[in-house]
Formats: sequence, structure tokens, C-alpha cells
Amino acid sequence: MSTQSTPILSVLTEDLLIRVNEKLVQDSDRKIWRLICKEFHRVDSITRKTLRVLHVEFLLTLLKNYTNLHTLDLSVCPCIEDGTITLLLHRVGHSMWARNLKVLNLSRANGLKFSGLEMLVGACKGLESVDVSYCCGFGDREAAAISGCGGLKELRMDKCLGVSDVGLAKIVVGCGRLEMLSLKWCMEISYLGVELLCKKCLELKFLDVSYLKVTSDWLRSIAALSKLEDLAMVGCPLVNDVGLQFLENGCPLLQKIDVSRCDCVSSSGLTALIRGHNGLLQIDAGYAIAEFSGNFVECMQELKNLNAIIIDGARVSDTIFQTISSNCKSLIEIGLSKCTGVTNMGIMQLVSGCVNLKTINLTCCRSITDAAISAIADSCRNLLRLKLESCNMVTEKSLGHLGLHCALLEELDLTDCFGVNDRGLERLSRCSRLLCLKLGLCTNISDTGLFYIASNCSQLHELDLYRCMGIGDDGLAALSSGCKKLRKLNLSYCFEVTDKGMKSLGYLEELSDLELRALDKITGAGLAALVTRCKRLAYLDLKYCTRVDDTGFWALAYYSRNLRQINLSYCSITDMALCMLMGNLTRLQDADLVQLTNVTVQGFDLALRACCVRIKKVKLVAALGSLISSEVLGILHARGCRIRWD
Repeated sequence: MSTQSTPILSVLTEDLLIRVNEKLVQDSDRKIWRLICKEFHRVDSITRKTLRVLHVEFLLTLLKNYTNLHTLDLSVCPCIEDGTITLLLHRVGHSMWARNLKVLNLSRANGLKFSGLEMLVGACKGLESVDVSYCCGFGDREAAAISGCGGLKELRMDKCLGVSDVGLAKIVVGCGRLEMLSLKWCMEISYLGVELLCKKCLELKFLDVSYLKVTSDWLRSIAALSKLEDLAMVGCPLVNDVGLQFLENGCPLLQKIDVSRCDCVSSSGLTALIRGHNGLLQIDAGYAIAEFSGNFVECMQELKNLNAIIIDGARVSDTIFQTISSNCKSLIEIGLSKCTGVTNMGIMQLVSGCVNLKTINLTCCRSITDAAISAIADSCRNLLRLKLESCNMVTEKSLGHLGLHCALLEELDLTDCFGVNDRGLERLSRCSRLLCLKLGLCTNISDTGLFYIASNCSQLHELDLYRCMGIGDDGLAALSSGCKKLRKLNLSYCFEVTDKGMKSLGYLEELSDLELRALDKITGAGLAALVTRCKRLAYLDLKYCTRVDDTGFWALAYYSRNLRQINLSYCSITDMALCMLMGNLTRLQDADLVQLTNVTVQGFDLALRACCVRIKKVKLVAALGSLISSEVLGILHARGCRIRWD
């Protein structure tokens, strides 16, 4: 009796397929899913809510296929300009892809101007969040276009250098429901604009005015924002204690304050702020306060709900740690980078009471020894991130304690820790959940130590081996076998690495950021072996790789189409290879091209012509300024490209 098998797709309803698709978290898994069959691709199309476009040439097709988008990210898609928007709205039924759009990221879209932005805003009626950060050419007209988003709740305008009080006024009048606004580096904004903002946008919960000329008058107006929860004022040179005293009796819901690098703020101003807001959750005063007064320490006793405090660069004492330990039981993050007065006893006191700490930054706390790290490991069993850069007295004993007690550790910075050796890495490798490990300038480690890490830390995403001169090809072979998820790798000045090591790295197919500076034993063949398989490379540093010839660069131009940033300074590339690279790498936005002695002026001219419509930053030798065609330089400037002359 013969039986006929039933195709599996016939018993899987659309609802079941949608539920399966929702379980796919990784982009790579989603890609495989939609390539299996047309039905899976259709399910992906109707369920996808977020789209990050990498190539402008695919934008039309993508928006036609994905019609239920909630979020559209064009921040890494070069060449977005008014003409692109016109094409989208005329060639693609904008009522389909734009109807549900809530979040639009146009960060660094320097080619987009008023008319394109106005069309886009008009088509996307439901926008609630817009990001136009680093659109340096944006001015008041573009701000006026954004003001058409009446339902806007979040707006990021970092470094929109042309936006003034006039543009801000347009936005606050048109977007009265704003809850989040970032004006970082918008240097034309003054008190008048902020005063109007504080009168019109009464729903504001987050405000970032970092690096602006914030005065006490500003803070008097900001204090009237009754729903403000988070205020960032990083690097504001005019913010002082008087201004913070205005906040003492204002902003009743304030939970987070960032006054890092505000040189005129002292502990007395921060004390006044705390007196009025004992429900603060986060305080960032890094590199702002030199020393803490007794009143400040006393006020800290009221911060029962504090979960993060950053006091980088301050002079501290064991008394402060004792106060924090006794009163701030909810603390999960503390930043003590470059603080003086940090001792083993102070750290022991801190962690005895703050057992819930997940992030500890002890960068350049040079008096710290194994005793302090052992106390951290014993008390903070939920530790996720630990930064110990330049803590030279830390040895393998510390790594042993971390490996034994901190099973959840995800990020560890051991840069410039001379006491770290292979034995220490063996003990540390018990932290199998490590995602980021920084070992730069750890001169006592070798391939043996790297083998231990590769054998047990399979989740590793980022590894920094800068100037670890004991690392060679065998260590990279171990990495390529054990750390398949590695995305960022720094091998600069690891002089023992050869073409054999490059071939091993080729098996790390998720690698996106790679630094190979000054590896004088790799050649064009090694680079070709690497890029043939690593198709996801987005950042590549080949500075001082003098033995890499055009064969390697030809391969790079052919296979590495996702590259966004490259450093070729002091390389042996020639005119033809450079032109091919700059022309073929259609996503390239940032290139360092200093001291390319084999490239002629004509070669530079042709290479820059090949990429001038999309490149955003380029670094060149200053002498070329008077030699490169003024036409090319004019086009680059007109397209918003920033030329850095070395």
C-alpha cells in the first residue's frame, strides 16, 4: 500500500509561520529564513517592523516589499538626497510603506534638504521619532519641515550646526507633544530658543543641551519643566553652582543628571541638586568635580534609590565609599576612572554593601591590587562589566577569582595590565559568557593564553590585542575555530602575524571591524585570503601595512562591498588600485589616504571623482590641497564631505 507524503508547508498556517518568524532574533537567521522559499519570504515581508538600509540602490525594492514598517533607518545609506525622496514617493506607493512608519533615522543624511524632508514628513503622517543628528548642513528651513510632524515625541538634532532659535521655535510650536529632545552641539541655539521650548513643550521628559552655552538663565527656565526626568549638560563651560541651585526647587520628577566635564560645577552645586531630588537614580559628574565636601557626603545618605554614579577624575576617600555602601544599596554602576585616593580598603567597603553592582570602572586606579578585585568577585556575583585599564598591580590571582565567582561577566578591560599572563587567561576563560575582552599592551600573553580564551569563550564579539607582540598565527587559528561570533578584532602591531593568520581570520565570517596596523609580514595574498570570506567587513585599518600590494587591494575592491571606513595611509597602493577601490566600494564614507607615495596627483583626482557623491570624510596630505582639481574639491564640499588635511 503506497502512501503519499504531505508537504510540510500545507500543514503550517500563516499564523504558525508568523510565530516561528518572530522567534528569529539574529539577522543571519532571518536572512536564511526568507531565502528558503517564497512563502517564508512573504511571511518575513508582512511581519518585518524594522528596516536598516545599507545600499541606496535597493531602497525602492525594499520599501515595495516591506509595507508594514514601524522603523526605517537610513543612517548608513549614502546618497540620500531630495531626488531620492522624490523617486520613492512617486515610484513606490507611499501610502503603503509610509502609513505605519513611526521611527525615522536620517542621521548623517547631509544630502537631504528642505524640499526632500518636507515631502518625507508629509508622506509619513504618523511619525513619532526622528533622528537628523550630524546633518551638519541642516538649518532653520529644514527645522521648519520637521515641525510638520505634529505627533512627534522624540527628536534628535545633534550637531545640526545651522539650526538657530528661529528653527527651534518652529519645532516647539509645531511639535508641542515632544517628550525627548537632543540639541547637542547645536551651537546657534541660545537662551531665547530654550525659554520658548520650556514654555511650549510641557511634556518634555528628556533634554540634552550638551556643549551649548548653558547659563543660569537657561536652568531657571528648564527648572519649570515639571515632567523632566533626564537632563544632560555635558561639557557646558558656563554651567555653575548657581544654575544647579535653580534646579534644586524645580523639575520635581528629575531622575538623571549629567554634568560631566562642566568645569565650573563644584560639590556644593551638586549638593543643592541632591537636596531637592533625593529620588535621583543616576548622577554623572565625571571630570567635573575635583573633590567632594563633607556636605556632599552627608547628602548622599538620602540617595536610597541611586543606581548609578560616575565621578571620574575626582579625589575620593574611604569615607565616601563607606557612605555609598551603607546607603546606596540599589547601586548597579559606579565610575571611578582616573580617581585619586581609590584604595583596596575603599573598594572593599564599597562592595560589602553594594552587592548588586553590575558595572565598575577602575581605569587608571593604579593602587588597586588583587585584594580589591578578589573582594569585587566575592561580593558582586552579578557583575557584567569591569574596567581595569592600567591597573598594573592586578595579576593572575585576580583573574582566577573573576573566573571562579563572576560567571555572568560580559565585558572586561585589562588594557596595559602588565600582570596579566597566559595562566591568568586560562583561569579567566571560565567566564564563558564574555562578549568583550580588551588585552591591549598586555605584553606577557601569547598564543597559549589566546587558546584558552578561544576554547571556552565562544560568545566573544570583541577582542583587543593591540601591541600584544606574543600573539601570532597559531593564536589566530584558535580564534577562528572557537570564536565564530567575533565581530571586532584589533591586531595592530602584533608583528608575528603573517598571511597564514590572515587565512585563519577568513573563517570569522561575522567579522565587521578589523585593525591590522603595521603588520609588516602580511602581503597582498594574505589580504585577498581574508576578504574573500569576510564579506561583512565595515571598518578596516591597514595603515603601515607596506607589503600589501595591488593584488590585495584588487580583492578588497571586489569582495568588500560593505566597507564604510578604511585607513590606507602609508600603504603601497597604486593609482589604478586606488581608483578601483574608491569606485567599487559604494558604501565607503570615510577614508584615510595619507602618504600614499605610489599614487600620483592624477590618481588622487580620479579616485576622489569616483567616490565624490557619497564620501563623507577623507584625510589627505596637506600638500595635495593646491594640486587636486578645484572642481573635485568643490564637488566634495558641496556634497558635505569633510576633508582633513594632514
